[in-house]
Amino acid sequence: MRLGRDVPKALVDVGGLPMIAHAARALADSGVVDLLVITAPPGRSAEMRAAVGPLDLELQVVDGGVTRQASVAAGLARAEPGTDVVLVHDAARPLTPPALVRRVVAAVRSGHPAVVPGLPVTDTIKRVAPDDGAPVERSAAGAPVVERVVETPDRSTLRAVQTPQGFERELLVRAHAEGASRAAAEHLAATDDAGLVEALGEPVHVVAGDAAALKITTERDLAVATLLLEER
Repeated sequence: MRLGRDVPKALVDVGGLPMIAHAARALADSGVVDLLVITAPPGRSAEMRAAVGPLDLELQVVDGGVTRQASVAAGLARAEPGTDVVLVHDAARPLTPPALVRRVVAAVRSGHPAVVPGLPVTDTIKRVAPDDGAPVERSAAGAPVVERVVETPDRSTLRAVQTPQGFERELLVRAHAEGASRAAAEHLAATDDAGLVEALGEPVHVVAGDAAALKITTERDLAVATLLLEER
């Protein structure tokens, strides 16, 4: 079951602090972030700022858009032209270690304009399609009950991508400008910013991710994150 709360996910409590506070502190503790721009649901900017608490770097909060892509574009607009590296991070990955943040930034500054952290995929992955000629039976959630396997990719070449993703500012601005027409609808919007860079035909590189940077989507994820915090 996905998280069901009457507040934005970024404000959900994990180990006594909102997710956004954990994520912001990790960025600050990395020592490589000078400005943090948080995109908030319209009308909740003050609430989001208060949730972050004291922070040893400049903080701005802006209204986000109707999609993740539109929200990133709104935050990106606050990055000054002289900025060399822009990081895009999800509050839903609140336990991302500062060392991972530094690793991404270092890779961008070493000459890789677009960098994402990723972990090797350990499960066998199947690409599927509707079963040709058969009636499509669907579950209560709307997913097909039976599908046909069309391919088993070599998992040694697959990576599960995390955040923060890092980019040279000019490249990310160009990628968002080219992909702006996709930002208005969730089914068209990019699921990550690296996808917008790939659409330009530009290379994206991967650095080692971290298991602690898990994304909190379900109640089980929240329980795992709480246990990880207790172990720390």
